[in-house]
Amino acid sequence: MKLSKGAHAPVPTSLLAVVVSWRSEHVVDAHALLLDGSGAVRTDRDLVFYNAPRHISQAVTLDQEPAPGTARLSVSLPRTENDVDRIVVSGSIEHGTFGDIAGLTVTVFAADGPIARFDIEDADAVAAMMFGEFYRRDGRWRFRAIGQGWSSGLAGLVTEFGVAVDESPRRPARPSDPFARPHASDALDAARGTAGSVGRPGTATRPGAHDTVARGTRTADSAPERHLPSGAPYPARQIPGDVSHRAAQVGAAETAARQGTGAPRHPVDPPATSRRTGHESTGAGEPTNPSGPQTQEPSPWDRPSRADQHVDLTRRSRQPAPPPPPPNPERADWHPDPEDPSRMRWWDGSEWTSATYRTAPPGPRACPRCGNTLRRKLFGGTAPCQYCEAEIEEFLTHWHTRAWRVLIGSGPQGEPWEALWASLRYQRIDENIGRTALRGVGLSYVERLVTFAFADGAIQQPEYDIFERAIAELALTGPLIEDLRRRMHRGRTLCRLREGDLPMVRTPGLHLDSEEKVHLDLVATHVRQLARGPKLTEGRLIASNKKLRFVGTGAGVEMPWSRVVSVHVEAGVVVIAATSARGGATFEVADPDYVAAALEGALRVAKRLVLTPGQRDSRSIPQEVKAEVWQRDGGKCVECGSAHYLEFDHVIPLSRGGATSASNLQILCRACNRAKGARI
Repeated sequence: MKLSKGAHAPVPTSLLAVVVSWRSEHVVDAHALLLDGSGAVRTDRDLVFYNAPRHISQAVTLDQEPAPGTARLSVSLPRTENDVDRIVVSGSIEHGTFGDIAGLTVTVFAADGPIARFDIEDADAVAAMMFGEFYRRDGRWRFRAIGQGWSSGLAGLVTEFGVAVDESPRRPARPSDPFARPHASDALDAARGTAGSVGRPGTATRPGAHDTVARGTRTADSAPERHLPSGAPYPARQIPGDVSHRAAQVGAAETAARQGTGAPRHPVDPPATSRRTGHESTGAGEPTNPSGPQTQEPSPWDRPSRADQHVDLTRRSRQPAPPPPPPNPERADWHPDPEDPSRMRWWDGSEWTSATYRTAPPGPRACPRCGNTLRRKLFGGTAPCQYCEAEIEEFLTHWHTRAWRVLIGSGPQGEPWEALWASLRYQRIDENIGRTALRGVGLSYVERLVTFAFADGAIQQPEYDIFERAIAELALTGPLIEDLRRRMHRGRTLCRLREGDLPMVRTPGLHLDSEEKVHLDLVATHVRQLARGPKLTEGRLIASNKKLRFVGTGAGVEMPWSRVVSVHVEAGVVVIAATSARGGATFEVADPDYVAAALEGALRVAKRLVLTPGQRDSRSIPQEVKAEVWQRDGGKCVECGSAHYLEFDHVIPLSRGGATSASNLQILCRACNRAKGARI
């Protein structure tokens, strides 16, 4: 809806946005005042402007970074307090006047788009303007387009509605609180300034003041008057001519200021004026209703004085732009200070800190950490810095313990791990020294990872990735690490085979059924238990996606997967249980674990028993149970005390009904676990 000056329209009681836009190079500051039934602010904090962009009730918020050529206020009518009757929307300009601005428009937006638009086409040459207001009427909210100007600027506009403006030159230019209280001397100066204005020409109501009101512009000479849009039900401010009464009140203000109690902001309390209510204004020039009910309400200046609350309208200068971040800003480290390249400054990963140090002068006999001169050795070279060596040793003692807690907690990743190494860099200790100090706990941590991973006999890809990342982060090398890596790689390979990730093998010369694919073709020995002893037949073991074949000299076995029940390794041979007439079969192969895993994967695929990603079988041991058993057994084999090649063992095997619980689990090394076997 397009509004003209003085027109009004209903608005929804919801969150609204008031956008002031223009087409020029000027900068317009938007602000708002929350007024009560008397037409004045309750406290100076009811002014929302650039130094106080958010009202305490969250009813009005000023957007401090609007789009170019706009100013924006968010008005939440549901959050508006009950004693707030009006919300005045105004604006000001520091350089130039509103008469120089083209295309000045005020638009009210709701959730579904614009609901009111006010084009200000005849703006006067003023520095401040009251664009419009939200007001209550019959329990609902409405918006009125006003376009009233003040040539006295923002200070004159907000003073008109009861805001105490601090104009003392002795106040700091950038107060921490725009509503800070002034000293008693400031109140005394304010009182004297008011007294000095008494009797000056232009302080009384001039005959032409009414014409100024009709034009909607307030001039400096008419400052003592309260000029408001024609027809609006606002109380008017009048200046009485009793100069002696004003001088007496100024004297009282000086006495109060000397006693430290402050001075009243308005030495003269004008009489209350009549306020027209009951009929809504339709804008400037609308005839009033003389028969409407008349009520007497006190003027805003009849309130108790608030001289101890002054608003500083001085615009706070923006903080200088911070120095640019260093390369790789995610990493906390020392970098050359952007403000002084001769020193180093600490970057904490998000901002520059105040921690700095001077770089040591380069030289073969200077300590690179502290700059002290190094002692010469008797047979050449220099000795380590005794001061830095003692400091580093003391720091690493505590850092070592902290590193172990981080490793068994979140592992060598995430914020705790980064903070651990950042603390080392902050002390200017070389990372290689830290890695050397961590080698012992690093090996223990990697051994712990491998033991936990093999607890349920299945190495998942996340476990394998964590293992590789830990080795890379801790920079671990050596025969033990290579053996652990081979063990993890084999465990991951067997797990993939059991999950159905089977290889494809080409078998030329072998007759296959349609859509049959071979996954395994190797040399094997078929073992048959006869009355006179085992009979061994050498041949080829072929596993496809449809059946299992054994082709030997003068003998052969063929079993479809539908008749196979299970595949497992027992005493170094692959045992296949089946429901065929001949029963199952037993095969000797070079790598029984690999063959059993491949056959189990083929069986799962054929019977559609492949585990979904992340699913485990009944051998799965919860992580908290692993940690409890590891802590209880001290991370060592309970039989021989070895700390290498550890495995979780069921005291009562799963095949005999043993439970996967902390009381039925123990830690054994590989040799002790194989010696125990399936015995209790």
